[in-house]
Amino acid sequence: MRRKTKIIATLGPATQSPEAVRNLLLAGANIFRLNMSHAPHDWTRDLVGTIRSNAAEIGVNVATLIDLQGPSIRTGDVAEKLVLTRGDLLEFRNAGLEPALPLSVSTNYDKLHEDVAVDNVMLVDNGEIHVRILRIEEGRLTCEVLTDGTMGSRRHINLPGIRVNLPVLTEKDMHDLDLAAELAVDYVAISFVRDAEHVSYLREQLVARGCAALIVSKIEDQEAVKHLTGIIEESDAIMVARGDLGIEVHIEELPIVQRTIVRECARIGRKVIVATHMLESMIENPVPTRAEVTDVSNAVFEQADAVMVSGETSVGRYPVKCIEILDRIARRMEREPGAGFAKAIELTSEKQHTVNSAVVLANSLEHACLVIFTARGILANYAAHQRPERADIFAFSPDETVVRSLLMNRAVTPFQMEMAEHPEDSIRRAVDFLKEKGLVESGHPVVILSDILNRDFDTEAILLRKA
Repeated sequence: MRRKTKIIATLGPATQSPEAVRNLLLAGANIFRLNMSHAPHDWTRDLVGTIRSNAAEIGVNVATLIDLQGPSIRTGDVAEKLVLTRGDLLEFRNAGLEPALPLSVSTNYDKLHEDVAVDNVMLVDNGEIHVRILRIEEGRLTCEVLTDGTMGSRRHINLPGIRVNLPVLTEKDMHDLDLAAELAVDYVAISFVRDAEHVSYLREQLVARGCAALIVSKIEDQEAVKHLTGIIEESDAIMVARGDLGIEVHIEELPIVQRTIVRECARIGRKVIVATHMLESMIENPVPTRAEVTDVSNAVFEQADAVMVSGETSVGRYPVKCIEILDRIARRMEREPGAGFAKAIELTSEKQHTVNSAVVLANSLEHACLVIFTARGILANYAAHQRPERADIFAFSPDETVVRSLLMNRAVTPFQMEMAEHPEDSIRRAVDFLKEKGLVESGHPVVILSDILNRDFDTEAILLRKA
């Protein structure tokens, strides 16, 4: 049984060696994420080269995802951690201003005082520290500490329910986009996206750089949830980024928001990733908690395209074991029927209806698979979005970039193959290849869908063959 759910692994100090990358690939990682909040450019260049050379040696396809840091609000450096007690007064000030209180920290956002109001609650350091704003002055906020704790340098600040006027992309993001174009990465994730216009702006920047990367929009705050449908429609994929999202919304609402995002992606037809804290305990421990196993299983049951691990593989002690456990959980859960959200998908074009006919045919035939010949990946995307009940999807394209772009799609296994002059020759070569790989068995039905066999991107054909 082939695993349908894709696995995204974040690389870092624990997994930057060629051996570590190779082991993660052998364990089943499909996409490697490079977090630009912590990734120097030379390190990224070297690692992307390591990823691709190892994949070529093993004979597997792998995609790369650059995750932009985005316009996050952070505190500045402190000489020593601030020890905070409930009731203390804590000052947040613009960089360059002198402290006016004993407990004072700078921020990297000079317009913070313009976006907030008295009695707003700010959350610092992943929500561990809560403060209420008492007084607002030019470049300064005086706040009451609501929770005991300590605060170090460069801690993230969340403003639940407050729209801030941060830029869509920072100067650092722009430089990171230059690198993404240079390396021809497959996906770029935009952090703290707030509406569809932000996604459009990123796409303009990618086009201007000649970068064909697909856009992953990270849903991380209430503004994004408010504009969810527009963001999904404008994006190529969506990430349920539960770290910041779990701080921005009431904790009991997080499972509802996750399901809403997954269901809306299924309706519109977009890839969806569930991320953050999937196997968090495995940063230190060789086995996950039972709750984490259930959490991963739920994402697979909801038929997310991919699950993603972060610290588990970037700095954790058991990165390969994490991928192996994700693989085991996914394979077992995929034997269950699943949530079936894709039944509500909206088919708006003739091409989508054609794909639907092929999926329905595959669903009606025991042991059937879908074989798709695609120039740009569109047909394979549509087939994946419709979630065939049992059939695997094997996609063949002459374009290596298209092949890598399909690695995030649930149930799609893509291969690069040049098309023969005659359609029947391409079909025969593809089916023989799949039989040699043990992916299909002789005599099993193969539903063939193509938009390039006749060299006509606007004419689709559905064929039925036996392997």
